[in-house]
Amino acid sequence: MKVPRRVAQVLINSLKGGVVPRIGLPYITVGREAEINALLHDIGIVGEGGASFRFIMGKYGSGKSFLLQAIRNYAMDKNFVVVDCDLSTERRLQGTRGQGLATYKELIRNMSTKTRPEGGALTLILDRWLSNVQAQVMKESGLSYKDPGFSNLVERKIFEVIDELHEMVHGFDFAKLLGIYYSAYINGQEAEKAKVIKWFRGEYTNKTEARAELGVNIVITDDDWYEYIKLFAMFLKKAGYSGLLILIDELVNIYKIPNSISRQYNYEKILTMYNDTLQGKARYMGIIMSGTPQCIEDRRRGLYSYEALRSRLQEGRFGQENLVDFLAPIIRLSPLTSEEMLVLIEKLLQIHSGLFGYKPTLTQEDLINFIKIEFSRIGADINITPREVIRDFIELLNIVYQNPDVDVTALLNSDKFEYAKGELDEEPLEKTFEEFEI
Repeated sequence: MKVPRRVAQVLINSLKGGVVPRIGLPYITVGREAEINALLHDIGIVGEGGASFRFIMGKYGSGKSFLLQAIRNYAMDKNFVVVDCDLSTERRLQGTRGQGLATYKELIRNMSTKTRPEGGALTLILDRWLSNVQAQVMKESGLSYKDPGFSNLVERKIFEVIDELHEMVHGFDFAKLLGIYYSAYINGQEAEKAKVIKWFRGEYTNKTEARAELGVNIVITDDDWYEYIKLFAMFLKKAGYSGLLILIDELVNIYKIPNSISRQYNYEKILTMYNDTLQGKARYMGIIMSGTPQCIEDRRRGLYSYEALRSRLQEGRFGQENLVDFLAPIIRLSPLTSEEMLVLIEKLLQIHSGLFGYKPTLTQEDLINFIKIEFSRIGADINITPREVIRDFIELLNIVYQNPDVDVTALLNSDKFEYAKGELDEEPLEKTFEEFEI
């Protein structure tokens, strides 16, 4: 397995730091076949004009973010536009102090395509759409952009797309902004284009400012940002993309909100999004949210505390440990087996040795002993996570590389690599989440 040095560096550094790398995931993907296939099926449905909503549930370090990143890369390869964000104290799905709008801003800022995977693709998408329309008109009419009547044909084609958005909530305003952008595009008015992009990013603070700069009497707010996400999904399909995939991680930060009313409002927003996708009110849009078992299943303050969600998401009577329904709304991540972890560390050994240019000294027996030691710790069968095993193994590789004379067997049997306890699901509330109790 030949891994480019730049990719290998990102993989090793990211995994050692406990974060998911943005690139190189195919080199280290092990297991999760059933989960990935279920999500890929959803993406296929979205591309055909449908919509989907899934929750990914797993302990800290179990691979939730890894799975999201893998799906993200796949979706972009299939010509989807992907937006993603992590919820936090400042970013929620619903809020009264700009927290909902902050989530929208983060999603739009992280708008990514295959050609712009790092985010910030909104301007590129709009310009590409207009350029493609011009090319299509040239092909159909035989005219060049200098011929009289060409701009009228382009304008007509553009407004055919825009007109289809009028029927949706806020569709008229969305279409009007696209029209303003088109006028600025053909006239070379970069400042005017920048104003429209600013509006689409949700950066106008009030209607007065938007009216003064763009002549529109509306701005995106905490209450209606999700409606604009649905509009973007429809527009992106018209613009030549397969659809829109929305990835929202760290659902636990809603669980941590101490105010019960605030939590309920956020759960109500999730219910709206869930119903829209399943009832066909949204099209060309897929949503995946991830969180810990507690933030979803806790009936006191988790998702299940909102009865309308619990009744829709809770497992039925036929689910068993060995009979998992991967088509259910919640995909529960089971721990990777010791065999799968062995395959993973074999891949990591190859990547590490290739990066630092040495011949591996760890034998297959050493790798098996490492896995045995990790999985033999008390409670490891249910508590140990891939993140912990990976961090331990990369630490072992670093030590062996820097100390080639070290006795690997003795090192493995020392207390150096005693299985690290997983992060507790039950965490104290951070002070930044303190609002007021009711």
